[in-house]
Amino acid sequence: MCFSGVRKNQRIVIFSAPSGSGKTTIVHHLLREIPELTFSISCTTRPKRAYEVGGENYYFISIEAFGQKIREDAFLEWEQVYPAQYYGTLRSEIKRIWDRGKTPIFDIDVVGGHKLKKRFSTAALAVFVKSPSLLELKTRLRARNTESEERIAVRLAKASAEMEYQSGFDRILVNDDLGRAKQRAKTWVLEFLTKS
Repeated sequence: MCFSGVRKNQRIVIFSAPSGSGKTTIVHHLLREIPELTFSISCTTRPKRAYEVGGENYYFISIEAFGQKIREDAFLEWEQVYPAQYYGTLRSEIKRIWDRGKTPIFDIDVVGGHKLKKRFSTAALAVFVKSPSLLELKTRLRARNTESEERIAVRLAKASAEMEYQSGFDRILVNDDLGRAKQRAKTWVLEFLTKS
């Protein structure tokens, strides 16, 4: 593992997916159901949405501050997910959660999740969540009513490319039935957390 100070009992749980696949809903369910988990808060340069809280949903920072953190090697991973929108996982965030005796759970983009899995190897459970089809994904993105058709088209093109990464994950979760997907995710996470 390439993260200094990691002890054998320290693990991470990663949920990644193309936008609109339902990973955030599943992660929130797991946080309610499994007390050992704590949400890992990512940094982002994107604007805060009306319902979001800084320091709870994301650490919202400027592009300049993000660049400074890259130069300081403060990130475990970072990625330009969309034009002028960067996301990253702070080393200090993982340490904060481990110091509390908890396991971080990530709701993270596909490339970031793939990077974390490579870095943490068997100390990470990486789950790729996907909708049954791109058509269903388009329907879900439209139902959110948060983005223009142009932004939805960008997300769909990105989703198509992200599908190429799924073989680098431990589990693939097809979210065709949300209740079943939640239960399957909970089973996998509990198995991972309790294995020796």
